[in-house]
Amino acid sequence: MKKYLYPANILIPKKDFDKWAVIACDQYTSDKKYWNKVEEIVGDANSTLRLTLPEIYLSETEERIGKINATMDEYLNSDVFDVLENSMVYIEREITGGGLRQGLLGLIDLNEYEYEAGKGGLIRATEQTVTERIPPRVKIRKDAPLEFPHVLLFIDDPDNSVMSALGDKAQYNKLYDFDLMQNGGHIEGYKLNEGVQEKINAELAQLVKDGLLFAVGDGNHSLATAKECSKINKSELAKFALAEVVNIHNPAIEFEPIYRVLFGVNKAKLTEYLLSKNASAKGEEKHNFIVIDNETETNLELTATSKLPVGTIQAYLDDFLKLNPEVEIDYIHGTDAVRELCKEENTVGFIFDGMKKDELFEAVIQDGSLPRKTFSMGHADDKRFYIEGRKIK
Repeated sequence: MKKYLYPANILIPKKDFDKWAVIACDQYTSDKKYWNKVEEIVGDANSTLRLTLPEIYLSETEERIGKINATMDEYLNSDVFDVLENSMVYIEREITGGGLRQGLLGLIDLNEYEYEAGKGGLIRATEQTVTERIPPRVKIRKDAPLEFPHVLLFIDDPDNSVMSALGDKAQYNKLYDFDLMQNGGHIEGYKLNEGVQEKINAELAQLVKDGLLFAVGDGNHSLATAKECSKINKSELAKFALAEVVNIHNPAIEFEPIYRVLFGVNKAKLTEYLLSKNASAKGEEKHNFIVIDNETETNLELTATSKLPVGTIQAYLDDFLKLNPEVEIDYIHGTDAVRELCKEENTVGFIFDGMKKDELFEAVIQDGSLPRKTFSMGHADDKRFYIEGRKIK
């Protein structure tokens, strides 16, 4: 039977999980107070804070890389880890809104992952990959002996067949049960036996549609980095990556749209351009937008160039921005925030219907990948924390 999710020799700490587990490195990238508090909580304890590079410290990349790799070696040579041989982990995460997110941690084959739009892999990026972001991350990973993932992969499983195949969690060995730091919620982990691993793969096989099984929900650039590093690191271990699989239909997973705001532009000029481009657009489907500046809110209808409104408006705006390089764009969460920004002169915002969860897989199949900044998956505190790791050399 073909495997879609593989077991691994997973490393977890022997103690102090509450200090060990740290949120994904791409969160709170401008909030020094958050990371100062993490430093305070961790203190001198063993922690993934010492094994990863929070992006708030990217300016210190060169000096931190050597220290990170040395700490990995130190932990490997000390009595820090328990090894879960040939294992997968079932995870239950209580998130900030009170919901329960179920996940399965295992290995994916990087040969089956594609991050370039239009390439049909079993595992695909959901949003446009910014290739310029990969080389700096390769520097961090290429010589590292360990990986600790924050990657979340979606499956489209409306009947929840994969998680249901696990049965009662009480039959499995509990690995950890603790509160995550700084409002991260509560988390539990269970080691899955080999018998249920076969059931998981049998259920995953039923979910493959148009050659797609896993859509990357979070951590795409980290996964793209792992793929590039697998070409450098010739170890068999490097051909795989740890990731957590979650069902997109889980009620605890919520999508929030990310709106567009342009700075340094006149609303009338911008609208005129969009309508002129729209005049030559082909297609019957239309997408509607609310266009906001410091005086008015107006409705704008454009011919769809994508399955989603965000894809349509991004395509039109990309063309406009190429012709007007002095204009800047930002990606904003929340309609109130958009309206507040648009109180300033020469600031124009676009509000539109967000993507529904059940539209994601069809959009990826149809469009190849979604535009950058299409959706946000819940609150920052709900992002994956680093807990489990494995050797990649």
